[in-house]
Amino acid sequence: MLPRTRERLITLRAGLINHIRGLLAEYGVVIPVGAVRFRKDIRTAVAEAKLSSLAKQNFNALIAEFEASDKRVAEIDRKLIAICKTDDRCKRLATLPGVGPMIATALIAAVDDGRHFWSGRALAAWIGLVPRQYTTGGKPRLGGIGKRGNQYLRRQLIHGARSVLIRIAGRNDRRAKWAQNLLARAGHNKTLLAIANKTARIAWAVLRSGESYKTA
Repeated sequence: MLPRTRERLITLRAGLINHIRGLLAEYGVVIPVGAVRFRKDIRTAVAEAKLSSLAKQNFNALIAEFEASDKRVAEIDRKLIAICKTDDRCKRLATLPGVGPMIATALIAAVDDGRHFWSGRALAAWIGLVPRQYTTGGKPRLGGIGKRGNQYLRRQLIHGARSVLIRIAGRNDRRAKWAQNLLARAGHNKTLLAIANKTARIAWAVLRSGESYKTA
């Protein structure tokens, strides 16, 4: 329930940010893109803007709505972190590169110990991290990643893969070399998907084996 509530609140928060930025732009006030900059600048921007009292009241009400959703997300994050500290499965998953409390708790909430999947590839396919496959003239062809599967988990794993890709830039271990070679050959987006796919497969193995992740 907590990951689903968090996802809804994040969607609401992003919508509020875009809505407020769009309204302010009509008054010639530009707020930089990003929740962090918005959170930092929005109160000052509205206070200093040349707005009517009615407009300021409306903006302040919208900002209060944003801050309430932002606070609720932070509360859920604290709860998920606390859960992850006490759950052995979550602690094992958190040993994977790119997996923190948010991803670990979401995985456990969705797949428990992974016993419903016969392999890590089956889990990755269920999440939606494998290309769609077509057959033309007896030849299988791989397409893009579809919208089917667990979109929340897929999005979280791709975010985690993005952090992994940033950290491996100057490393030369086997996993880092694999990702660097794939990045040079296939590009940024496909590399992110490949890292997320690998993470999902390893997560299944960690859940099924009961052991923590060990670097090769």
